[in-house]
Amino acid sequence: MLADADKGDLILCQVTSRAYADARAVELTDASFSEGSLRVVSYARPAKLFTANHSLLVSQAGKLTDEALKGIVDAVVSLLRGVRLTV
Repeated sequence: MLADADKGDLILCQVTSRAYADARAVELTDASFSEGSLRVVSYARPAKLFTANHSLLVSQAGKLTDEALKGIVDAVVSLLRGVRLTV
């Protein structure tokens, strides 16, 4: 979970155990968690964002360290800053 979007909605980032060829992927290891963990080394994919209502979440695998969360958020911001919109 990256942010609370209000009214029960959350902004989420895909996490997968597959590395893919995603240069922006942020590796998540046991050291990335202050509480809990994932079963295998995994990757947060900043270009794969979505929203969901908190009621859809079934469980929580853990809590990222502040440093790990900042790394993911920085990767998302970097991606967005590189986008050029034409109006």
